[in-house]
Amino acid sequence: MLAPMRPALQDQLLDELACYLRPPGQGIHAVSTGKAQLEAKTRAYLGPSWDPGRAWREQLEAVVDADVAMLAIPSDTGAGIMRGAARGPEAIRATLGRAPVLDLGDVFSIPQLLDEDMISAAQRERSQDAIWPALPVAQRRGMPVSPLGMAERVRRLLQQLAPQLRLFMIGGDHTVTWPVLAPLLEGDTRDLGIVHFDAHTDLLPERLGVTYCFATWAYHANLALGGGQRMIQIGIRASGHPRAHWEATQDVRQIWADEARALEPAALAAQVVDHLRARGVRRVYVSNDIDGTDARFAAACGTPEPNGLLPTQVQAVIEAVGAAFHVIGADLVEVAPGLSLDHELAEETLKTSFGYTLATLRAMGANPQE
Repeated sequence: MLAPMRPALQDQLLDELACYLRPPGQGIHAVSTGKAQLEAKTRAYLGPSWDPGRAWREQLEAVVDADVAMLAIPSDTGAGIMRGAARGPEAIRATLGRAPVLDLGDVFSIPQLLDEDMISAAQRERSQDAIWPALPVAQRRGMPVSPLGMAERVRRLLQQLAPQLRLFMIGGDHTVTWPVLAPLLEGDTRDLGIVHFDAHTDLLPERLGVTYCFATWAYHANLALGGGQRMIQIGIRASGHPRAHWEATQDVRQIWADEARALEPAALAAQVVDHLRARGVRRVYVSNDIDGTDARFAAACGTPEPNGLLPTQVQAVIEAVGAAFHVIGADLVEVAPGLSLDHELAEETLKTSFGYTLATLRAMGANPQE
């Protein structure tokens, strides 16, 4: 059993955590245009008692005893085709109506930035001064300012404050999976698996010289995982290489969409569970790119693809994985309601997202309020 954390250290960690987080829906910086609408959505989600002038820090104290919590990263700077997923979290929350579990809010995002390594020292200092003018200069000089940098620091702070916490992250483009997953891939990962729903492999080492983006996160995650086909990718159907190439060169397991569509939901789920069990997996991270789902049910995303997975198949796999393994974290990414000009298709995407969110939270051991 871990020794109780000293109150002074706990307060220090919570203070820093509060520097990076904003209330749900407030991670997008709005000064005038859109500000009232964002605040109205936050109030509808949190309840009429929410006060935008009240410090969010006191709401974060509950994380110390939480087993499951939500977090949003409203950033789509790492996308490479169509942007719009930064508005995914607010749309998903509006569909939920209220927080089904403890919601830690949004990682604050400067939309022109992505990763710390891409920022000059001068720009970092200017952003630090703009975001935290009240903090001592020496303190803010050590703080990350990019969406990926802030998100990774948030995940590490949460590991210290609540080692038991299982985090469900909503994005954001698929890049934002990396900073919340990377800290979980340190140490002994021999019993860890990754279940990845996607139309694309995301297995490039880099894209146009960029190390971490929507097309590369899975490569780096699988590398840190140690291969061994403990990353299983489901729904692939848009790739520059055949399945054999990826499985041979990256040591992953793939179930392409045409193969998956030939199976009943329960049979697909059993195949995934059996594969992971055979490799000694006991813990699982679930990463769900909405474009892994057929475009009829997930048109509102950056790269919708036809002939994909059915929502019943995705949910069956999530439920089976939750029953068979310890789900230590999960995400739902690439939902971008504004990218569908058809209102009904956008609503269908959000309906699909609603089902995935509740199924994932249940798989993580929560009892979400519907």
